[in-house]
Amino acid sequence: MPAVIQAENLTRYFGSLKAVDGLTFAVEAGEVFGMLGPNGAGKTTTVRLINGLLAPSSGTIRALGLDPLAQGDRVRAQTGVLTETPSLYERLSARDNLLLFGKLYHVPKDKLAARVDAMLAELGLSERANDKAGGYSKGMKQRLAIARALLHEPQILFLDEPTAGLDPEAARHVTELIEQLSTERGRTVMLCTHNLTEAQRLCDRVAVMNQGRALALGTPAQLAHELWRSIWVDIELRTPPPDALFTNLRGVAGVKEVKLDKLTLAVQVDAEDAIPHTVAQVAALGGQIMRVNPRQHSLEEIYFELQKQNR
Repeated sequence: MPAVIQAENLTRYFGSLKAVDGLTFAVEAGEVFGMLGPNGAGKTTTVRLINGLLAPSSGTIRALGLDPLAQGDRVRAQTGVLTETPSLYERLSARDNLLLFGKLYHVPKDKLAARVDAMLAELGLSERANDKAGGYSKGMKQRLAIARALLHEPQILFLDEPTAGLDPEAARHVTELIEQLSTERGRTVMLCTHNLTEAQRLCDRVAVMNQGRALALGTPAQLAHELWRSIWVDIELRTPPPDALFTNLRGVAGVKEVKLDKLTLAVQVDAEDAIPHTVAQVAALGGQIMRVNPRQHSLEEIYFELQKQNR
């Protein structure tokens, strides 16, 4: 798939502070790309650079093949941005907020009213559509801000903590909407979040950032493989294994450790490639195998390991 965002050695200073430090990355069309990192890691500054709201100190950035600094209006016409704090006109109703922003986004007049109604319905705001936004709860304001970001059907959607302040049901609805936008509508999503569980569910690839630098970039599986070469495999057995299995299995090439918990045999191997041979050896040594489950490192484990290594 073609890259819709391409950064090369992107750097941005604020005075002597280097907010973005030599970022190089590409985001492919239709993927959900996560930017993960603590406050001050450079995530928001990067989003502003991509949308042409800031100029790079050095390096280059392209969005949809355009230079955001020189062609910012064209870029922003095809992007939608949800900031961490929704900025709404609180004296206007939800409907009037969307009508106003629809005009600013140049949504065709003959389609605007229907588009507004559709977004209000999709985000569960139809019954309160004519109420002033100032009377909305934090979660409702967040949903209205998401509707605003989607109103002009952008090709790239930037979401900063999209489920912040939402109750579990509303948060689930938003995550399902993000999945649908990517898989069914082909939209590209850049997700900035501290919610690592949400990022693991949604993101195809992630960039883990700190102090303006990308510590690592790739799929969670790729990052786990780079951090931990060895892997634990849980092998569920039908019956207790023969005593000789432990002694013999420890001598198998690639096996580092063997443990037994009831009928689950835990085997640590030095690489993923060693798993098929190890499982075959367990069967040959008398183990009656019911199920094999290689353990997967969570994105949370990956994130904190990377941050620890770069302190």
